[in-house]
Amino acid sequence: MFRRKAPWLAAALGLALLAPVPAAIAQQDERAVGFSAPTALGQTATVPDWRMRSSAGLTVEGDRISVPGFPERDWLRVPARSTVMAGLIANRKYPDVNHSTNLQQVDAKDFQVPWWYRRDLVAAPVPGRHTFLRLNGGVISRGEVWFNGTKLAGTDKVVGAYPMQEFDVTALLRPGRNALAIKAMPADPFRDLTVSFLDWSPLAPDNNMGIWRDVNLTSTGPVSLLDPRALPKLQLPDMRRADVTVKAEVRNNTDRSIITTVGGDIERARFEQRITLAPKETKTVEFAPVRIDNPRVWWPAQFGEQPRYTLNLHVAGSDSASRKFGIRDVGSFLTPEGYRKFTVNGKDFGVRGGGWASDLFLRTQPGRLADQLRYVKDLGLNTIRLEGKEEDHELLELADSMGIMLMPGWECCTKWEAWAKKNPTHPWTEEDNRVAAESATAEARRFVNSPSILAFFIGSDNYATAAIEKLYLDAFHKVDFRVPVMPSAARRPSSQQPPPILGEAGMKMDGPYWWIPPNYWYEKKNGGNYGFASETGPGPMVPELDSLKKFLTEAEIDDLWRKPDQAHYHLAKKQVFSNLGDLVRAITNRYGPIKDREDFLWKAQLSNYEANRAQFEAYGRDFSAAEKPSTGVIYWMLNNAWPTLYWHLYDYELGTNGSYFGAKTGLRPLHAQYSYDDRSIAVVNTGLNEVAGLTVEATALDLAGTVLSSETKQVTARANASVRAMTAAKPASVNGAYFVRLVMKDASGKALDRNVYALSTKDDKVDHSKVTWWHSPTVEYGDMKGLQDLPAAELSTKDARSRVRGDKVVTEVTLRNDSKTVAFFQRASLRKGAGGEQVTPATWTDNYVTLWPGEQTTITAEYRISDLGGKVPHVRLSGWNAQQREVAAPLF
Repeated sequence: MFRRKAPWLAAALGLALLAPVPAAIAQQDERAVGFSAPTALGQTATVPDWRMRSSAGLTVEGDRISVPGFPERDWLRVPARSTVMAGLIANRKYPDVNHSTNLQQVDAKDFQVPWWYRRDLVAAPVPGRHTFLRLNGGVISRGEVWFNGTKLAGTDKVVGAYPMQEFDVTALLRPGRNALAIKAMPADPFRDLTVSFLDWSPLAPDNNMGIWRDVNLTSTGPVSLLDPRALPKLQLPDMRRADVTVKAEVRNNTDRSIITTVGGDIERARFEQRITLAPKETKTVEFAPVRIDNPRVWWPAQFGEQPRYTLNLHVAGSDSASRKFGIRDVGSFLTPEGYRKFTVNGKDFGVRGGGWASDLFLRTQPGRLADQLRYVKDLGLNTIRLEGKEEDHELLELADSMGIMLMPGWECCTKWEAWAKKNPTHPWTEEDNRVAAESATAEARRFVNSPSILAFFIGSDNYATAAIEKLYLDAFHKVDFRVPVMPSAARRPSSQQPPPILGEAGMKMDGPYWWIPPNYWYEKKNGGNYGFASETGPGPMVPELDSLKKFLTEAEIDDLWRKPDQAHYHLAKKQVFSNLGDLVRAITNRYGPIKDREDFLWKAQLSNYEANRAQFEAYGRDFSAAEKPSTGVIYWMLNNAWPTLYWHLYDYELGTNGSYFGAKTGLRPLHAQYSYDDRSIAVVNTGLNEVAGLTVEATALDLAGTVLSSETKQVTARANASVRAMTAAKPASVNGAYFVRLVMKDASGKALDRNVYALSTKDDKVDHSKVTWWHSPTVEYGDMKGLQDLPAAELSTKDARSRVRGDKVVTEVTLRNDSKTVAFFQRASLRKGAGGEQVTPATWTDNYVTLWPGEQTTITAEYRISDLGGKVPHVRLSGWNAQQREVAAPLF
């Protein structure tokens, strides 16, 4: 819980909080850094860092370790929210665990014993005031909590990754120096309700044991204010009024009855209530709904703005709190065919999302998190699915402020779904039921005020029993968490009867998870463009060379194409995802034999681009279809927990390759696109307003750039829907590869969208009769081998320049094709000075562009000025059939 911030409360933002330490204490141990407990009512302080040590070799327990001044000479100083591995990495105990096979060198035996965390702090107890120690998430997997030599709780209470714990330490506080110690027990994802990564990457060697969320000290008066929540009910469909119900828990911390006033405000609306609390009683306070006329409505970014209101609450002279909230309505229903569709503020909402991966070691990285969500918005995605990786308050704030919807839920395949197995090795116990309910309550408390929450998944790959569903639903109801709750992200097995509570999810999890051709997405079979696909994607996504060199050796990079059927450590441990054989066979059959490393990487980027664009375009086109609509898709996955060669839209190094720009093209909000099934040209509009006066030009060209056919149509783009404009037939005069170029302009003639396809007169063919849960085999390949014989092209550049905008740099470069051949698949990247390292993160308006002779385009990048390291920005240009070169883009 976060109280109204005091000016000194830098720690709540993840910064080190250094409070004055009495000279006598400082002389006792110069390495001890004091931490001040809150000194004002309603304040919360976050423990900024810890000292950490293995229990191996320790001969004392918590009664000694939690005594002020306990010697820490062989203890490590680690950040707040630090698992054991995260702490060891921060102390450089291992070589780069992202590089090559270094992670294998970590000895997992080190984590088969408990680890201790401790912290000294400075306090000044005040009569009538109460101080609480709060764990804002569990200790993975279990813990003991000690304060000033006293055990507050043991492993029977501090269990699981998510439950919140709070302890009244008022009676234990001493003037001056105090001490806190937490013992973290070894973790096992198959025994514990914890956090794991399964086949997403190698498991963290410590199984993420330790402290992974904030530990706070909070000061209040005799009455504490807990979990304030604003619960808006928006009048639909006109949205001219909202009624906001305000609720909170108030707790009497004393042994006497108390009569007090709880009051608050939302802008100019004020309210209060007199309440009586029995000794130690906790009571829910509910105020009459606050009426807001003509409310500022919160929308997902593709639909509108993200205004928020502030709820302020206080208990007279005792405690206070503030919460931001948004006024919006989310809902869901099943279409007549049984597909799940979501609504936001009464409007059909086509989910176009990606699956989220937290850092493998659960490190807190607010800056990196913000960079990634800026990528999400730049891509045009509107949703993130969180499968058991719920992150912390930073993600909620970013999503709320940026208009990105979130779909949290529990993870598959570990103890979280042990109830789904007939004979699980570690079946659920009564303790598991309790921990699961506490986890649901804790997460719902965090989510309840966030307008970005779209839904919650109880199961991922399986359906729970009715009893488990009720356990979670009761927990959500307890804290007024009111969003659609999905029983699972998968189809229900035909052998399993629907539980009476949630019924069918209306989801499918039919794959694929590995390479498939672009036309697969249009075939409306298995993972194709119908219904709601909760996780699916074309699998291998090879990063560009800049990123590969950061985590692979030179030999490992060459093995990707020289030995494609060989298992690779930076692929999955699961055998079906362990090698690049399918990708390399597809590349060879479709684009021609691989000549060398550079040739492989260009062909891999083209494969990335084609597959990702097609997936999002297919689901976008048929969102409003009368039959078998494509109601939603979650790309598997958005990002990586650790550097891998598959399942991402941007790589671990925040590099944006063909994967990124193919998806970005397919997700443009007003977009003209080619259909691989019926060769129609569709215009997709994801906004809520119809757009008239558009023209779409479709031109087919051969590999020499000769126009084979051209057609222009006037189009009105329907709101939140698609419309077919024309058909681009296969050219009769071509055998093999050819191009289709689409240009959409507004009524003034301004180009709004440009899209180029490399196509084949021979279609790829998938054998759906041999489909597996992870793959649909390709039995015939398209023929685009002619692309590798394109003559060399030369690009000229002009107006390559940069300007400073706040703390950002905007670099603009105009590319012109001055050669007599097609300049195919041309890439621009930013460099820190001439020949320097690539600048990441950076967002480009477009990339991997194709230009015909005499054609030009201007593309723009934005990035942090600090990431230049004082160097002059350069733009490196390279392409499928163009030599690499660089141009300076000086600041002006």
